[in-house]
Amino acid sequence: MRTIAVINAKGGCGKSTIATSLAAALAWEGHSVALGDMDPQQSTNDWLGLRGEDAPEILAVNRQGGPLRAPSEADTLILDTPAGLHGTELGHVLRRAETILVPILPSPVDMRAAWRWLNHLAELKPVVQKETVVGLIANRVRPHTIIYRELTGFLNEFRFPVIGQLRDSMNYVRAFERGLAVSDLPPYQAWQDWEEWEPILAWIRSRRSRGKA
Repeated sequence: MRTIAVINAKGGCGKSTIATSLAAALAWEGHSVALGDMDPQQSTNDWLGLRGEDAPEILAVNRQGGPLRAPSEADTLILDTPAGLHGTELGHVLRRAETILVPILPSPVDMRAAWRWLNHLAELKPVVQKETVVGLIANRVRPHTIIYRELTGFLNEFRFPVIGQLRDSMNYVRAFERGLAVSDLPPYQAWQDWEEWEPILAWIRSRRSRGKA
């Protein structure tokens, strides 16, 4: 089973939105996806509880608590991790996941926090030995703004690839409130979001996104 974790030490950067959006997109592609919520706020589990039968099924993982064990029928496990993940808990996630996604917002506070955390992440053994692969996502961006240009320059300074950028769209908020993701929305409403997700999904499908077995 492939494990993909969405991580950032800072809260409020869109980890739950990225995790649920990715889960829905892969479910639409025919994957049997399980979604594990490690965050005490349980936003992802709440989202799963709202998800209707018309949308592709996403399997819940231990919604009542306990160790995260995905159902045997799942081929992909996506982990939504809590803010402040560090030490032993971070090490456990890195050893378990072969792919790490890091969403970063275009704000000075978020970029300063990300600078310290990404440099720390780059020094950890699973990343150094390429047992897990890290991809960066510029999240809630507004092109043609000064802070967007600053974020682009900031991300390009790291050796981790920038695998995509997602616009600041109310589609994510409205979909999340209904247990949906942008991939569940009709094309006339979310075609631009679908297009922005395609480079991320292409990277996820590629061998480049997978750590060494």
